[in-house]
Amino acid sequence: MATVVTNIRLTPMFRSVCATAIRALSTNAMLNPKDDTKEVILKYLDGKDNGIVVLGLNRPASRNAFGRTLVNQLSEAVSCIKEDTKLRVLIIRSLVPKIFCAGADLRERLKMDNSEASKFVSSLQNIMNNIESLPTPVISAIDGIALGGGLELALASDIRVATLEAKMGLVETKLAIIPGAGGTQRLPRIVGPAKAKELIYTARVLDGKDAMKIGLLNEVVPQNKDGDAAYQAALSIAREILPNGPIGVKVAKVAISNGLEVPIADGLEIERQCYSQIVDTKDRIEGLTAFVSKRVPVYQGM
Repeated sequence: MATVVTNIRLTPMFRSVCATAIRALSTNAMLNPKDDTKEVILKYLDGKDNGIVVLGLNRPASRNAFGRTLVNQLSEAVSCIKEDTKLRVLIIRSLVPKIFCAGADLRERLKMDNSEASKFVSSLQNIMNNIESLPTPVISAIDGIALGGGLELALASDIRVATLEAKMGLVETKLAIIPGAGGTQRLPRIVGPAKAKELIYTARVLDGKDAMKIGLLNEVVPQNKDGDAAYQAALSIAREILPNGPIGVKVAKVAISNGLEVPIADGLEIERQCYSQIVDTKDRIEGLTAFVSKRVPVYQGM
């Protein structure tokens, strides 16, 4: 079972890498892609949103397709997020209008030999695994097209929100391949094996309404004039998570994720062990004290 760590210090290397990754990003408007050449941009929100980090995909020329540079920068960003214990919620979004992520960069993939292609897909699968195992909740905001690896990125998240107009699908069989970044394993766990097989075999593309019907999404919203309705919905959910005990939220994620993989008797044991990790925390006492005093609790993550 994963261990919840509550007192990690960032190493100088990670501080340097993370500092390089942080860029200016408005919480309300799309970033003009010309403003920054980075393909993955991290923004740490402040004020009432302190604790929320936004990971923006920013490769407009290729519709945020997974090329070598984007994948390397995404891996670097995820490493920063994983090591920073002050972060409470991660939102993954696109900074490119009408596109979440179009999947693999097929032009780049065509230039790879078989060995290179296999290694690249494996590295992409590792990134999705690392996103899924982040200690903080992860929300994907799908304000556009999410195909192939783009949808697999969203599947690795805890929560998915999208617009009615969004388009989602694992379309790899159209190219005589299969999803290689976790899609064949995560989609059945979310929508059930029969529906997942149907969607993968047919390479069907769903809009937000149909994706919501089968349980692929947590929430679907109409697009707004700014083109960021899914992001705004994701931000709203993140703000609901933010006031809650950070250790409790992290341990709940461990209990749920690990419990899904085992019989219920073993899952209940995982839950018991997880609960035992929070019994001696200061936050638990703070929560009880605040309840009795009828005030808002102030959690420290300790």
